[in-house]
Amino acid sequence: MQNHTPAGATAPDAPTFRALGVPTPIARELDNRGLETAFPIQAATLPTTLAGRDVLGRGRTGSGKTLAFGIPTVVRIAGSSSRREPLRPRGLVLVPTRELANQVLASIEPLAASMGLRATVVFGGVRQGAQVAALRKGVDVLVATPGRLEDLIDQKLCDLGAVEVTVLDEADHMSDMGFLPAVKRLLDKTPKKGQRMLFSATMDNDVDVLVKRYLSNPLTHSVDSAAAAPPAMSHHLLNVAAADKAAVIRELASGHGRAVLFTRTKHAAKKLAKQLTASGIPTVDLHGNLSQNARERNLAAFSSGEVRVLAATDIAARGIHVDDVELVIHVDPPSEHKAYLHRSGRTARAGAAGAVVTLVTPEQKKDVATLVRLAKVSPTTLSVRAGSEELRRLVGPPAPKVEAPSPAATTQQPARTGPRRPRSGSGSRSGQQPRSGGSPDRRGGSRGRGRGRGRSQAA
Repeated sequence: MQNHTPAGATAPDAPTFRALGVPTPIARELDNRGLETAFPIQAATLPTTLAGRDVLGRGRTGSGKTLAFGIPTVVRIAGSSSRREPLRPRGLVLVPTRELANQVLASIEPLAASMGLRATVVFGGVRQGAQVAALRKGVDVLVATPGRLEDLIDQKLCDLGAVEVTVLDEADHMSDMGFLPAVKRLLDKTPKKGQRMLFSATMDNDVDVLVKRYLSNPLTHSVDSAAAAPPAMSHHLLNVAAADKAAVIRELASGHGRAVLFTRTKHAAKKLAKQLTASGIPTVDLHGNLSQNARERNLAAFSSGEVRVLAATDIAARGIHVDDVELVIHVDPPSEHKAYLHRSGRTARAGAAGAVVTLVTPEQKKDVATLVRLAKVSPTTLSVRAGSEELRRLVGPPAPKVEAPSPAATTQQPARTGPRRPRSGSGSRSGQQPRSGGSPDRRGGSRGRGRGRGRSQAA
């Protein structure tokens, strides 16, 4: 089933959740969030998933996938004759990154509570004690990253034998990160008779293997994929001299709107955040060298409006949603076109407009030309330098400069740029539900051991 409504945008004749058969307590909770009508991926899949069928859903991040699988997961478990048991979740949602796990939980937990159910999350990079304590109390819906979940199972602190619903979210990202062996081992531990849902932005060969092996006669529903750029997203290639690049970056980051600047390395993201902050443009960084607390703190500062600029590696290219990002800047062009599309997808979400800028130095022109051709976008190409009228048109009037904090506070206590914005923009995967930010939890990486200690992992 094809639907070309922009991902995240409701169609004029979109059905209400009640009309789709969503139980009253959940529909009331959605009403409280201001959500009465369904996004295309939700309208397409809910009649099927609420009926208990396996589903294969395709749609980019921001298309509303979290509610598309969260609602039927909660409904299925609430209607089950089974009972909650310690260490034995009844619903399982596998996601590739720890921040995405937090964000999915933030969306599902209120739905579960409305039906008298419990939801929790497990991921690596933090000590496992609190996660184990939650599992011991009994949990109905478990959101988990593969590495930490496998570790808990190895320690006999979790058992998937009672799982009735299994969801794979961002399946293609799981594949890209090398998680498929772990995902297969985990799915093999869930009962075959359970309902399974797989959601992915793209359907490559690895994802197809999962579909054939674990889904039973699934119905397929599709909205815009990651391979199709939203019509409200404009693309710009800015040719710059290497010597002028830093000044152009400062000007691009100086506007009033939110901007995400992507770099290729963790060191570059950290350095860029410090440089912009020192120049009066408060910026936080997001990359694998930060602790989990620092990642969450920096993402919260960006989401709430304490700072307008985020310097990030590809850790932020998938599964992280913040409302009203007006500009994505590829400070370092990515190495392949899928990364370009996923990075770019941080803007123009939920039907909103947004601009994507790629800075191109002379030696990068050939590679970037190939990149955009494979991404199937038609960018505007300009040669610019700091102070160019083209930059002013793209960015708008500059925001007031802010005095830089002390060096020790650069990434820990970001400078305030004005009154706090409402936290409703702190991220809903679909433009609908709140969440907070993304790094991987690989098997053999940040996994808890024995007495509840987890290893910190760079990503």
